[in-house]
Amino acid sequence: MKISSQFDSGNIEVISANDPSDIRLAIRKDNQSDFFQWFHFRLHTTAGVPHRLRIMNASEAAYADGWHDYRAVASYDRESWFRVETEYDGKELSIDLTPEQNTLYLAYFAPYSFERHQDLLQQSQLSPLCEMVDLGETLDGRDLSMLVIGDSAPEKKVVWIIARQHPGETMAEWFIEGMLDRLLDEDDAVARKLLQECVFHVVPNMNPDGSVRGHLRTNAAGVNLNREWLEPSMKLSPEVFLVRQKMMETGVDLFLDIHGDENLPYNFVAGSEGIPSFDAHLKNLQDRFKAALLAATPDFQTEHGYAIDEPGKANLTMGSTWVGEHFKCLSYTVEMPFKDNADLPDELFGWSDTRSLGFGQDMLTAILAVCGQLRKTH
Repeated sequence: MKISSQFDSGNIEVISANDPSDIRLAIRKDNQSDFFQWFHFRLHTTAGVPHRLRIMNASEAAYADGWHDYRAVASYDRESWFRVETEYDGKELSIDLTPEQNTLYLAYFAPYSFERHQDLLQQSQLSPLCEMVDLGETLDGRDLSMLVIGDSAPEKKVVWIIARQHPGETMAEWFIEGMLDRLLDEDDAVARKLLQECVFHVVPNMNPDGSVRGHLRTNAAGVNLNREWLEPSMKLSPEVFLVRQKMMETGVDLFLDIHGDENLPYNFVAGSEGIPSFDAHLKNLQDRFKAALLAATPDFQTEHGYAIDEPGKANLTMGSTWVGEHFKCLSYTVEMPFKDNADLPDELFGWSDTRSLGFGQDMLTAILAVCGQLRKTH
């Protein structure tokens, strides 16, 4: 029996792996950080034998409450990721399974590899509608890339969508892949109409270093990028610095920051009610956007989510609040679950890569519903 994680986004430490019924593991912390929860590893063993894998430091994870009602994902082919029996007793996370093959992979959520990220960029830029832009380099020297979809023109609204500020939230890049697939479909009426009125700036992966390193929440320097928007630096948070710099050049009329939430088993959005410039115009846009998304998919809901900030009390170090305040625009954080959508559960797959793809496609319908009203008329 062998457990390994020396690969893209791998993360696990082996304490003991001598007895299949008592495998003891620990999740490695993000570099220079106390955050951890993402795991991804390969188990090479004997098929047909019951296994119990115990993550011994689960109670010390960044969002330990998120382990309740959570089930890990497993795959034999690294394409189809299914849920496996998982239990949290308040201290340890136990995964019970009987492998059908000698080798399988286990992860916190369906991984989105750096190789697939590169494929997404290259395949997208083959479209005549799309151009790939190099924004600069990360701390580990990786490319920070943006896709521009549609032609810029003064009358066109500028839509910015970013994903994976928190690298372990892989559902965010699955969302982007689905959204791009629809947006670049020249036969899709919603996409055609959107590109008549808008130009899209899309950063599919804001944190490639953290993604490859197997981090949950931070970049190579152990910095949480979604707390860097007020004063980013090339020394600690070049990813935010470079994106913010480009935003200053293009302006922003609508901003979506795509994430995953460890605790809540729902899809939801967090708005900008707490920014100083929040007004009736922005409230109307938020309401229209949510109503359109509710109509577009039963995978969205508005009953469960984060507490709304009090007026003027928003944390402006966060992406969606800083952008909303600086550009006086509609700005949302979009959250998807690591668990399942409790309103529409799937026993075999839970919330999944495939459903994240679909949610990304549905989001374009909500953007279309508000794009005509994004700029105030005087």
